[in-house]
Amino acid sequence: MTSATTLADPLALPCGQILANRLMKSALSEGLGNTANAPDQRLTRLYTRWGAGGYGLVVTGNVMVDRGHLGEPGNVVVDDERDLDALTAWAKATHDGGAPIWMQINHPGRQANPLVTRTRPVAPSAIAPKIPGMPTPRALTDAEIEDIIDRYATTARIAEIAGFDGVQIHGAHGYLVSQFLSPLANQRTDRWGGNPERRMRFAVEVVRRIRAAVAPGFAVGIKLNSADFQRGGFTEDESRGVIERLATEGLDLIEISGGSYESPAMMGRKDAPAASTLAREAYFLDYARTARAAAGPLPIAVTGGFRSRSAMADALASGGCDVIGIGRPTCVTPDAADAVLTGRDERLRTVGIAMGLRGPLSKVTSLRSLDGALDLQWHTDQLHRLGAGNDPDPARPWWKTTFSMLNRNGLDAFRHKRG
Repeated sequence: MTSATTLADPLALPCGQILANRLMKSALSEGLGNTANAPDQRLTRLYTRWGAGGYGLVVTGNVMVDRGHLGEPGNVVVDDERDLDALTAWAKATHDGGAPIWMQINHPGRQANPLVTRTRPVAPSAIAPKIPGMPTPRALTDAEIEDIIDRYATTARIAEIAGFDGVQIHGAHGYLVSQFLSPLANQRTDRWGGNPERRMRFAVEVVRRIRAAVAPGFAVGIKLNSADFQRGGFTEDESRGVIERLATEGLDLIEISGGSYESPAMMGRKDAPAASTLAREAYFLDYARTARAAAGPLPIAVTGGFRSRSAMADALASGGCDVIGIGRPTCVTPDAADAVLTGRDERLRTVGIAMGLRGPLSKVTSLRSLDGALDLQWHTDQLHRLGAGNDPDPARPWWKTTFSMLNRNGLDAFRHKRG
């Protein structure tokens, strides 16, 4: 009889890497790339804090594989070796604190931000997302799809050269990999669409090409949706099928999240997860339990909603997952893993930012969407403070964030656009 897994237990990954504990700093889009979309001292300062925060694994915000298609202002782009020195400094800053670092790599597809993407967005099919202000994308050709897959492999190879310990493919939240998986976004009838098996071909080929481009000891993970939470979209059954298929392709960790920026379940919107799930904290833990059979021995991470040490410990002890992902709490408590592991904090601090709408105004969809954008941008403000060498400011008022988001992104800031 074996004892239950604890938060402090190490985890051996299939590639041979060993995570020191079960707490992962999940990806948060920092928006701290410079005007040339390169990392600079702000990211180094931020990851110095996170690297020393006690995490078993640190995952970066989404790094773009094509500088012609960006998810938001301030994205870092890695599509050649021009910024190798800066990338090396970024990885080293995290290692110096004692944590391994994986680069999350991504293509926005039809969620490309029109403020910083001057060309027409591309996608599996010419279907616009249900996000205000987003244009209809152009359907990718077969040759363009192959080129993008090669770009993922190129970015992974450069990350390895720069000293990163692995990459995480962003296959969730409505970005390009997720678009190929979803029947709402992918209505192709060629080898890239038409049924679940062909819709998953893009994800499978991305994993295969990355694994072929890097050393066996370099980690390759993927972040996947449990579901899109949209009628007619990517379902939990289909997600389990993708996990079963990808588990044979040399992956090291699958992170479970859910939703897209059309239906942002990953933000804890109460019309997506059930009330009982929200009360238990972990939005996607029930699905993760069912995904374990599909994944076999491949480790599963769950991100979304974890706040208390007891809930994290229970999720591991029950076998619901192998790794706990922590996102927004790390913006105000950069050493959240240390806080949990040492017992300093039983519950991680979170701040919900809203304008305090009441009465009829609270029912206006566009205003509720603005509240969600404010909350995300408020957490971005905290990352920018850390990048500037300052401490977080949990008391920062919502109206200051309104000005900063307009300054960074213009009116486009009032859409949900985070990685």
